[in-house]
Amino acid sequence: MSKVFIADWRYLLLVSGLLFGFSLVLGRVAYLHVWKAEELAGIAEQNRKSIQVLAARRGNILDSRGNILAATRPLIEVGIDPKVFREEDAKKLPELARLLNVPEETLREKARRRTRRGTAHPQDIRLVRWVKIADAIDDATYRAVRDLGIRGVYGNRYYERNYPAGDLAAHVVGYIGYIDDPSEAEPVLRPLLGVERFMDFYLRGQDGWREMERDGRRRELAQYRRELRPTDGLNVELTLDMVVQSIVETEIERLVAEYSPQGISVIVSDPHDGRVRALANYPSFDPNRFHRSEVSHLRNRAVGDIFEPGSTFKIVPAAAALNEGIVALDDQFDCSVDAVEYRGRTIRMPRDVTPNGRLDFREVVIKSSNRGAALLGMRLGESRLHDYSRAFGFGSRTGWGPGAESPGILPPVREWDGLTISRMPMGHAISATPLQLHQAMGVVSNGGVLMEPLIVNRVLDHESSPLLEFAPRAIRRVLRDDTAAVMTEILNAAASPGGTASLAYIPGYEVAGKTGTTQKIVDGRYSNDYHIASFSGFFPASKPRLAITVVVDEPEIPGTAYGGRVAAPAFRNIAEQLIQYFSIPPTASREETPIALWESNR
Repeated sequence: MSKVFIADWRYLLLVSGLLFGFSLVLGRVAYLHVWKAEELAGIAEQNRKSIQVLAARRGNILDSRGNILAATRPLIEVGIDPKVFREEDAKKLPELARLLNVPEETLREKARRRTRRGTAHPQDIRLVRWVKIADAIDDATYRAVRDLGIRGVYGNRYYERNYPAGDLAAHVVGYIGYIDDPSEAEPVLRPLLGVERFMDFYLRGQDGWREMERDGRRRELAQYRRELRPTDGLNVELTLDMVVQSIVETEIERLVAEYSPQGISVIVSDPHDGRVRALANYPSFDPNRFHRSEVSHLRNRAVGDIFEPGSTFKIVPAAAALNEGIVALDDQFDCSVDAVEYRGRTIRMPRDVTPNGRLDFREVVIKSSNRGAALLGMRLGESRLHDYSRAFGFGSRTGWGPGAESPGILPPVREWDGLTISRMPMGHAISATPLQLHQAMGVVSNGGVLMEPLIVNRVLDHESSPLLEFAPRAIRRVLRDDTAAVMTEILNAAASPGGTASLAYIPGYEVAGKTGTTQKIVDGRYSNDYHIASFSGFFPASKPRLAITVVVDEPEIPGTAYGGRVAAPAFRNIAEQLIQYFSIPPTASREETPIALWESNR
């Protein structure tokens, strides 16, 4: 090149500028292809490929007879891709609007919506690739939509949990709900209560995935599709019986209508294997609309709420004294004294509702004497009373799986005050859940053995074949079988005409049980106006088939809300219906009673 007409400095400037420009381009290329290569390759891969999660269908929850308590139904969310939609399909929109029950004008507006403004930056204009036009569409309707052949109209399948029985056994079954998970950008569905949470490992199944690859025009390249089909969840069969549950909840409705209580818990089980046939609480909730219920209604009171059991606890010191051989059935107890000497100190005795004189051992239980129970506790002593209370299941969790369970309160002996030895035997200075009380009565009805409550029967595959079975589990032997038999006969007398639980009596059937009336603590003192009425029993006494516990919190009733007046009739009403349902025959007369055998063997 001739430099005749170009000054040297201009020539150098031009060459330098060209070299600098090429250096920038080469530097940028090197930066993108070397330093940023991995990141940009990932972005390209992400734009070209996409992974879609294929949700697994959650398994069903069934009662012991195969009735569905919780199920999953498939639903479809229908939308339209305006960029793919063809104008020649516009004539089909009226039929689409009819099928989806959507205004035709709304459909036309969404079909023409080709762009939208960014949420964070309104000045950004983005293409619209999908607009939702209908939700919760069933399979039949979606098939009719697909038959219209409208290009760009398609649906996304999802599953919705449904509880056909509504609030029946709601606290046992539980529910599925959205929660805020810090690891997730949006709220996620999680099992939050009951069997839904307890058996989630088996119910939830395994999600699948589908990997798709698209070309520059966003068309799927079918030859590159890869997928793993989801594995649907297994079905869970409970020990509950919907008929028994319905009978219980109907009786709860009657109690609510008559007494307007603050709360109710009722439990029905088979005393020999611990299978829970019904468990219900008031207040309750509908799992389909749990978010509309008060938080307190979601609480399973039968396993989470504690109260002083009152006189129902008297089975513990009575059975313990018999089992230890420190009392005879004809031993006399002076229940008229106001104070007694115990280990060098004077202890003020609790009052009896009805003043008593001298009572034998059986009368102490049958007449539910507080002073008689206190004298039994003193014969046992602190250590044995505490140990038997623990053996009956008080102060520890029962093994109930679905939901948080309270262990109750059984203070160690070192924390007892001077009155505990005389107050705990009558059911004060100790707190328990309704389920703990129920299981303790089960010790007597099951020949002295404490059983773990069983709520899940089996895990079934999709053809209803059992994959896993849950067997009954005995926790420990608490009493000798002859002690349990004698206690059963005494409790049978308590639930017969003339006993404190006479309103639980069913003609022709031996009912055994114990009432409880607890004064609630208000402002640090036992209240004379607020009570918890309870009854726990079983029948037929000689060959127990069912155990039932009823706990009613603060029934509104003139005077004292005695367990024998409020809870015992509820037991009888439930038991009479269960006798018909299970075809339980009347009790045959026995030639020799357990008490007679006990006395003859001494």
